[in-house]
Amino acid sequence: MARDRSLQSSDYTGPLRRLLLAVLVILLGAIFLVWRIDSPRVERFRAQITDQIVPNFDWAMAPVTGTINLLRDFQSYQRLSEQNQELRSELRQLQAWKEAALQLEQENARLLDLNKVRLDPRLTFITGVVLADSGSPFRQSVLLNVGARDGLVDGWATMDGIGLVGRISGLGQNTARVILLTDASSRIPATIQPSGQRAIVAGDNSAAPPIDFIESPDLVRPGDRVISSGDGGVFPAGLLIGQVAADPGGRLRVRLAADYERLKFLRVLRHYGTENVTDTAQVIAPSGPLALPEDDFPPDTPTAND
Repeated sequence: MARDRSLQSSDYTGPLRRLLLAVLVILLGAIFLVWRIDSPRVERFRAQITDQIVPNFDWAMAPVTGTINLLRDFQSYQRLSEQNQELRSELRQLQAWKEAALQLEQENARLLDLNKVRLDPRLTFITGVVLADSGSPFRQSVLLNVGARDGLVDGWATMDGIGLVGRISGLGQNTARVILLTDASSRIPATIQPSGQRAIVAGDNSAAPPIDFIESPDLVRPGDRVISSGDGGVFPAGLLIGQVAADPGGRLRVRLAADYERLKFLRVLRHYGTENVTDTAQVIAPSGPLALPEDDFPPDTPTAND
């Protein structure tokens, strides 16, 4: 009996499905034709249908609209992330270009300030190229490619175009040794502005030499300018040395104006009329065997003359 009932029901459902499918196909075809017909009446009919149906289906379109907006937002965030990465990369490149531009600007300023390289005795300074440095933490000095044949004199001040670097200490015919302000043997009489206090800038092989023998330390403040005083007649007065700074221990030091990390060209100031510096070293030793006076030997020591 159950088998007969299933057969009877299948006899009804099969034709019914085919009928519904045919009606659906005809309806869709009619809608397609109506939507494709280019006629003013049909256009008004389509507009009426759209006005009646579409507003009532906002709730049905909300998930679709939200999904579309979510996809658009995701694509927008993805584009923003890509643009952010590109901007970060460009910013790093711009920072590198900025640093290179600043270095070139500083070098250009020094070269413009040191462009008088003609060996003319009427000039007030002569420029030399730094050949080498001491390479020792206990000796702060550099070697220039100018010497006695260019008219240099021991004790003349050297600058890098901005601040004081050191003094000539040792001459050869073609080279000259410059003792830097940071060397432990360097002592420069200085004036601290605006208070006008006299002091000594004493090198200690550090990048910021200390300030000693200040008349009134209470009148000195960090940031004050330090210039050469001209006392002693070796250096001319008014050469910029740097600014006053205080170390963690409270001791006053000088933040040097010269860029000691990039010493390429040095300007040797022609400063005549000062006291001659006679106790200096020679860059090139004299030729021939070295001989000491007999007075320098103990009485019982045999000499070369014996």
